[in-house]
Amino acid sequence: MDALGGLFIIFVIARLFGEGAERCRQPAEVGELVAGVLIGLGAAYLATHGLSPHGLWALEGPLIELVAQAGIFFLLLAAGIDMQPRSLMRNGRAGLGIALGGALVPLAAGIWLGWAFLPDTPERPVQAALVGVALAITAIPTTVRVLSELGLLGTRLGQAMVAAAIFDDVIGLVLLALLTALIETGSLPGLADCLLMVAKAAAFFVVTGLLGAHVYPRISRKLHVLQIASAELAILMAVAMGYGVLAELLGMHWIIGVFMAGLFFEPERVGAKAYNEMKLIIGGLTAGFAGPVFFASIGLAVDLTAVTHAPLFLAALIGLAMAGKMAGCGVPALALGFRPREAVAIGAGMSSRGAVELVVISIAVERGLFASASDDPMVAALPSALILMAIVTTLAAPLAMSLLLRRSPQER
Repeated sequence: MDALGGLFIIFVIARLFGEGAERCRQPAEVGELVAGVLIGLGAAYLATHGLSPHGLWALEGPLIELVAQAGIFFLLLAAGIDMQPRSLMRNGRAGLGIALGGALVPLAAGIWLGWAFLPDTPERPVQAALVGVALAITAIPTTVRVLSELGLLGTRLGQAMVAAAIFDDVIGLVLLALLTALIETGSLPGLADCLLMVAKAAAFFVVTGLLGAHVYPRISRKLHVLQIASAELAILMAVAMGYGVLAELLGMHWIIGVFMAGLFFEPERVGAKAYNEMKLIIGGLTAGFAGPVFFASIGLAVDLTAVTHAPLFLAALIGLAMAGKMAGCGVPALALGFRPREAVAIGAGMSSRGAVELVVISIAVERGLFASASDDPMVAALPSALILMAIVTTLAAPLAMSLLLRRSPQER
């Protein structure tokens, strides 16, 4: 009863705030994160006044954790389905150049920031790497929505930004694979261990790529003859779980396998009807139920004392999150022939964070990256500071991008 009541409250409030955020032209996950923060603050207020209604709801427990984990599963599966590798080839050169700069510069800046502020413990190298990976990631939905509203989605600038955001997400998942291995070892590995991790990651992508390109389409086409959506969904889920198991066996996180399962689920491979049906079903499960619970559960974990315990770090984190993308994406964009205003807008648009970064943070917390030094206020404040940074950049990036591009000439 407690678990079901808590899940009901989290889900309903998160969905309401998500709808409200979309009406304010913001991503739904921003509203769902804010809902989680407010639910946590409200529960804390009730507890301090002895008003916690035992027997009616509990805001944590196995059921809520299970639904949140399902949210991660469907978020990454939906992200993979939304990406179409073939479409990247049209603007692959520009997108890859912008993505590399937009990932490597914030990655280096984040590692430096973490190393400068975090206490000298055995976990500091991995914690600093987490800060770098969190800053390297970009959210695709925010970028696409603003470009669509401005009528720029079909232009060279729009296509280059979308391609860059997709490449950036793929780079972020590769970094997550390395980060997961670092969390397991607890420290930076030697050269031989690094080479082994890279070899395992390469083997995973080769195996899943070959299966996705040559084996899965044949199975899907045979199932498609039956015209049964449940059979198509069953095989997609089986592939996603199988890839997840393979990722874990090779020392990476299972979400990378789930993402790869969605990535090769393309209309050209499985047919337009099957693709549209699965996109609708997975999208509905993600945005309609599991996703809001996941984002709200992340918001529940936010401790606003990060603002008071580590204000300088939080300010520097947000500043570097914006500046790192501006420099890392803007300079390659200038070199590729974009106008200065457009280059700055590209950096602003790539500054928003989203689901993948929040998944990375939740994995780090789950794996106990902050447990051994949680009594240190700086380390204790780090997860909340990263989540607050994601909220601020996701709110600020669309506004800055809109202001810069509304007056910029459109490249047709």
